[in-house]
Amino acid sequence: MSTSVASSPAAVSRPAPLLIGAALLALYLIWGSTYLATKTALTAWPPMLLSAMRFLVAGTVQLAAVRLLGGAAWPSRQDWLRAAAVGGCLLLGGNGGTTFSQQYIPSGLAALMVASVPMFLAVLGWLSGLAPRPNWKVTLGLMLGVGGMYLLATARTSSAPVLHPGQPLLGVGIALAASFVWSAGSLLSKQKPIGGSPFLGVAMQMLCGGAMLLVGGLLRGEAAEFHFTGIGWQPWVAMAYLVVFGSWIAFSAYIWLLGVVEPALAGTYAFVNPVVAVLLGWAVAGEPLSAAMASGGALIVLAVMLVVLGGRRPAPVPAKAAAERV
Repeated sequence: MSTSVASSPAAVSRPAPLLIGAALLALYLIWGSTYLATKTALTAWPPMLLSAMRFLVAGTVQLAAVRLLGGAAWPSRQDWLRAAAVGGCLLLGGNGGTTFSQQYIPSGLAALMVASVPMFLAVLGWLSGLAPRPNWKVTLGLMLGVGGMYLLATARTSSAPVLHPGQPLLGVGIALAASFVWSAGSLLSKQKPIGGSPFLGVAMQMLCGGAMLLVGGLLRGEAAEFHFTGIGWQPWVAMAYLVVFGSWIAFSAYIWLLGVVEPALAGTYAFVNPVVAVLLGWAVAGEPLSAAMASGGALIVLAVMLVVLGGRRPAPVPAKAAAERV
């Protein structure tokens, strides 16, 4: 049964390469730019409440749009339970866990831990039967990607301050656990779309994950740190960007990609996003760009090329042609 699940999307109804490339490009550029948007929004919003409001607003509007357009029936209780499981893994465990880890480690080191996502996706996808065994190109690409991330992280975090500098191992452990949970949630979302509609499923996942993030933020006492008065226009623009581009477009593209390509390929965003963030920081915020950063970016580009090439499957041979060969 697991073999048919893994092979069906690729062999029968795999979308056009141009559409897949557009979805990957959206992940690379949009999620890479959300680092700068998040940095701006965090000047006014506490971290977990920021993520909660982002996903609650995005999920509410998307669910209303799907319902108004008549694209799907109202989800069942089982659908909501599945959405809660996926949303909890991706948004609370993955997004929230990575944010929480940055109390103990610099953001660059957290990004290096997030680079483990493609490896987790490749291994877990293979073990679960949702993806083929990684070949040598994919394996080499993943290794080069981690090397590139290491160069980026060490170049950017040599003097970065953290809230609790004496507990780096705790931060690394939390970030790795968050990456593992995100990967598990990604594979869980690869199953049959909730309610028969991927757009409905994404909306439900954002609502469930956003609600969990809201509870987590309230339990951490973030409400006492936040006040609507005094928020400038820049944080509001950044929040709007995170909702529209980071959630509606990029998150929907990620969930869609998980259903049509190998998990490791969808997870290459974890390598590319920091490169985009570094370039934007250099071009927009005046952050320095060193030789180590440039070398890391070059390694990551090569890594993604290897994963893309290694993840390509040969076109299925028609039954008539196969019979003629025999």
